Amino acid sequence: MATLLERVQRGDLLMFDGAMGTMLQANGLQAGECPELWNVTHPEVVRGIAEAYFAAGSDVVSTNTFGGNALKLREFGLEGRARELNAAGARLAKDAAGPERCVAASVGPTGQILEDEGGDATEAALYAVYVEQIAALAEGGADAVIVETMLSTLEAAQAVRAGKAAGLPVFATFTFARGARGFRTVMGASPARVAEEMADAGADAVGANCGGGIRDLLDVVREFRAAAPDLPLLIQPNAGLPELVGGITRYTETPADMAARVPDLLAAGATLLGGCCGTTPAHIAAIATVVKG
Repeated sequence: MATLLERVQRGDLLMFDGAMGTMLQANGLQAGECPELWNVTHPEVVRGIAEAYFAAGSDVVSTNTFGGNALKLREFGLEGRARELNAAGARLAKDAAGPERCVAASVGPTGQILEDEGGDATEAALYAVYVEQIAALAEGGADAVIVETMLSTLEAAQAVRAGKAAGLPVFATFTFARGARGFRTVMGASPARVAEEMADAGADAVGANCGGGIRDLLDVVREFRAAAPDLPLLIQPNAGLPELVGGITRYTETPADMAARVPDLLAAGATLLGGCCGTTPAHIAAIATVVKG
């Protein structure tokens, strides 16, 4: 059987999962709680979310470890449990995957700003933090790493290099917003710049997640494809834009809404598809029906 990296590199259309945070909140996660702590306090819930996404048609499901680096865990006084929480998160997803499906370790930003971008964090320090996190994720059985929802190419490069040092395929996705100069990250990076710098760092695929819905990301996909014709593209849009209804954040696009726009994403050049905020197993099932059809 071909490995995940082989399937990605030959251009197979693969389904990733949807939102972890949305599903945790639906199962009772409260504002101010540490999501990664649920890997040990509510393992049946976390495993159940992975199982639901696999049942919906995901080929690859992410771990509940987006904020699992020691610098983010420090906000909860849990920095000393980084290895435990990450390894547990990977094991839960791996248990749900079985032998034929794959687990991607979710690795998010540290919340720090690098010296070259006006902050006081060093690249060496962030690299060490990511090495610690990704080593634990590999220990738990992760098949790949998704460095996701990134804003800084400099920080993302440290996470990508840490993933490659662990011997894992690495995918890097960024969040973009449309401005006067077109689509840029908060730190000002265009899709073309992201593609170039992530390829230089060793990423096996690049892309975008979060932001708006599929319609907003179509131009991002086209820019990526124009800048990097041969680089696999992972696209995980939100279920539309959020609305505050009765004090609760809701996302406007239904599973059918998202599925209807998938052919446009594929035509633009995306090969790896999933969802971000607001997407559920129902959204993934609708998108997978189009992709696998």
